[in-house]
Amino acid sequence: MLRADRLVKYYGGKRALGPVSFEIGAGETVGILGLNGVGKTTLLRIVATDLRPSGGAIEIDGVDALRDPHAVRTRIGFLPQRPPLYPDMTVGEYLSFAGRLRGMDDAALKRRTAVVEEITHIGHMRNELVRHLSLGYRQRVGVAQAIIHDPAFLILDEPTQGLDPAQVVEMRNMIRDLKARYTVLISSHNLPEISESCDRLMVLDAGRIVATGTEATLSERLLGARRVEVVVRTAGSDSTPPDAADPVAACIRAVAGVREVKQGEAEAGARAYTVSAEGDVRAELCRALVLAGFDVLRLSETREKLETIFLQLVATDGAHDVDHLPA
Repeated sequence: MLRADRLVKYYGGKRALGPVSFEIGAGETVGILGLNGVGKTTLLRIVATDLRPSGGAIEIDGVDALRDPHAVRTRIGFLPQRPPLYPDMTVGEYLSFAGRLRGMDDAALKRRTAVVEEITHIGHMRNELVRHLSLGYRQRVGVAQAIIHDPAFLILDEPTQGLDPAQVVEMRNMIRDLKARYTVLISSHNLPEISESCDRLMVLDAGRIVATGTEATLSERLLGARRVEVVVRTAGSDSTPPDAADPVAACIRAVAGVREVKQGEAEAGARAYTVSAEGDVRAELCRALVLAGFDVLRLSETREKLETIFLQLVATDGAHDVDHLPA
């Protein structure tokens, strides 16, 4: 769906972005993480053809975005940080206006408006003036204008910014619905939102991509291994013999890929173990323990919290604050 090659943006002599190169596959939902001012909005505006890069190339849905930005705009929907709303229009008037801007005729607009109102849950607000809407509903209308023409690719810049907790949950649910219909690129400071909504993450720092992958792979990169918590039922006493004589630990160590086994605090009638391993060994661990006659009460992968991963991957000196500069 998207291929970017060494994109770079300068404001005067100051580099705001790049060089960055990345690809997004059709149907993917990719999240961009980064501190304020590291180039997230600059990147999204370039992808949305709202801002021309100083160098590099970008192709969206097979179309060169620099040579034919108008053709690209028919294929994308963009929700900027501040939705482009007109307060003196009703919701219905605004969606009609947004559709006509994109060349939709009356019949297509009528059909599509009904679909968009259902997706964004704003049908009952169509006769309300935009100025009378809550922030949450304004964001919904912003999403509606971005998808009114049924684009292939959707770009969302901080879609939950300023929303209260209930509105954040509603927007997150809407994003899940949008994932099933579109390829999505989303930027957010809301780390739980990114974690729950995205298939893959890109971490941006000082205008460059410093890491990319799933939350699990980024956690593995940080830890140097994957980590699994195992809880096994004990027979009789919860006291554990020296580690070398622990039959459960010995069974775990025998599984291919296991690097280290540490016993955690004993629970009532159970023992807990933390296992570090190369790759995902959960199925092999469970199989080995059950075949050895041990009752597995819980087996789950653990990872560093996304906040920890993020803070260790990016700089924190705030020296690259360039997103506020004019185009």
